[in-house]
Amino acid sequence: MMRVSILSILIASASAFTLLPPRPFTPTSLSALNPGSTVALATPMLPNGEIDEKSYRRLLQWHVAEGTAGLCVLGTTGEAATMTMEERGEVLRITKEEIKDKNHDVSIIVGTGTINTDTCIAFSKQALSYSADASLVVTPYYVKPTPRGLVQHYTAIATAVPDLPIVLYNVPSRTGLDMLPETVKLVADSVGPIVVGIKEATGDVSRVEPIKKMCGSNFLMWSGDDGTGAEFVLKGGDGVISVTANVAPKTMQEIMLAALKKDEGKVKELNEGLLKVHDELFCQANPIPVKYALWKMGKMERGIRCPLAELEEEYWGVVDGALESAGLL
Repeated sequence: MMRVSILSILIASASAFTLLPPRPFTPTSLSALNPGSTVALATPMLPNGEIDEKSYRRLLQWHVAEGTAGLCVLGTTGEAATMTMEERGEVLRITKEEIKDKNHDVSIIVGTGTINTDTCIAFSKQALSYSADASLVVTPYYVKPTPRGLVQHYTAIATAVPDLPIVLYNVPSRTGLDMLPETVKLVADSVGPIVVGIKEATGDVSRVEPIKKMCGSNFLMWSGDDGTGAEFVLKGGDGVISVTANVAPKTMQEIMLAALKKDEGKVKELNEGLLKVHDELFCQANPIPVKYALWKMGKMERGIRCPLAELEEEYWGVVDGALESAGLL
C-alpha cells in the first residue's frame, strides 16, 4: 500500500480553502529586512499609562546610534494588546518620523497578530500606511486553530494586504499552539511568497535546519529566545527578535554579526556577558522586568499598563545584578 504523508494530505485539503492568491513577492521584497539583532521594542509610558512620546523618540534615536538592525514594534514587549487603534497609530507615526523619514537603514516589523482575522487585517493595513517593512503575525492564541485554519487565517491577511510581507510568529508558551516545521511549510507554500519568514520562539534550535530545508534558504528565520538566539543563528538562522536588545543593543548586534559570520569564539565571548540578562529579564512576565531595567538605565519612566503591574520588589536586586554584571548600570 502506498504511504501518503500527513503533510501531503494537509496541503491538499488546505488548497481547497485558499482565497484569491496574493501578489507574488520577488526576492527584492526581502531587501528591507535586515539580518542581525531586531529589538522587540518596549513602549515607554508615563506613570498614568499614557504613551511617553518624548522618551520613545529618544529610545528610537538610541537604537539607531547603537546599530540595531531592526525594530519590532507593537509586539508583546511593546504592550500592543493593551492599545487602541489610535494609540497604535501614534506609536507607528513616531516610529516612521524617527526612522523612515530620516532614511535610517533600520527595518520596521510591526506586530499585527491577534485572535481575530479581521482585526489582523485592519492592523496590517494601518502598519502599511506607516511604511512598515513587514508584519509579525502570531498564530491566533487561545482558540488553537488547525493547520487548515492557519492557512485560511494567513491567506485572508495576505489577500487583503498584498503589499506587506508577513513574518509568521510561533510562541506556544503564550498561544497554546505550536506551529511545527511541517505546518510552517504548509502555510508558506499555501499562502505564497508574501510569507517571508518566521520568528521561532520555542528555543528549539533543531528547527532551523528542517525549516530552511523545507521553505528554502531565502526564508528568513529569527529566534525569539535570547538564551538560545546566538546558537540559533550559528545553525543557520538570520537573526534574533530580542528582549535583551532593549538594554544592550550594541552588544546584541555584535553577537548576531559574529554568529552570521560563524565566528563561534567571538559569539561565546560576547554572549557570556549577557547570560544573566537573558535569564533575569524573564524573572517575571515580559515586559515587566525589561521596563524596570530601562527605568533603572534612565531610558524611560516607570509606566506599565494594567493588567500588568510593576516588577515586584523582591526581583529588583535580581534585575539590578544582571544589569551590573553586563556593565549596563
